[in-house]
Amino acid sequence: MSTVEREVIAREEVRELKERVIEINRVAKVVKGGRRFSFTALVVIGDEVDRVGVGYGKAREVPLAISKAVEDAKKNLFTVPKHGTTITHEILGKFGAARVLLRPASEGTGVIAGGGVRAVLELGGVRDILAKSLGTTNPVNMLKATVQGLQSLRRPEEVARARGKTISEVLPIPKQQPTEEEAPAEEPEPVAVAAEAEEPTDG
Repeated sequence: MSTVEREVIAREEVRELKERVIEINRVAKVVKGGRRFSFTALVVIGDEVDRVGVGYGKAREVPLAISKAVEDAKKNLFTVPKHGTTITHEILGKFGAARVLLRPASEGTGVIAGGGVRAVLELGGVRDILAKSLGTTNPVNMLKATVQGLQSLRRPEEVARARGKTISEVLPIPKQQPTEEEAPAEEPEPVAVAAEAEEPTDG
């Protein structure tokens, strides 16, 4: 392992992973003597910079279910491709019946999202984004659809490398401002009004 790789790993370990519990649910298993209750926990962890993960745990007690979910989330950590404070492009995340639309937003917009989707985006370091759920409201599937969408995002340099072009060639063309010659298109109107006023009246 090179020195640079060690430094990167050390830097990632220094970043504190914050956890957020999205949902705790009680489930029952019917056995010969009656029902046996246990708990499931859905947890999101992230460093609020660019890494985030979602985990699911099940145990007989709530604290144990949460710790299992956190361990599961640590195994599923991934890096979110970002452009400034938002994502690189629009994407529709899909998982099962869940559909989550993620759109980039201008700086200062904030995180426009609800429920667990908001937690994933905030802990992933996204500060400005528009999100909308288009399918089921099942929290587990919504979170997995959000994760699938974020993992499908691509950076401009990746697209440029795949297409054999420069980054500036793959970026969208900015809208051109109207030139000075095109701007005064409605000037002849007052001249016509003046001509009507100067017409001699009979009588």
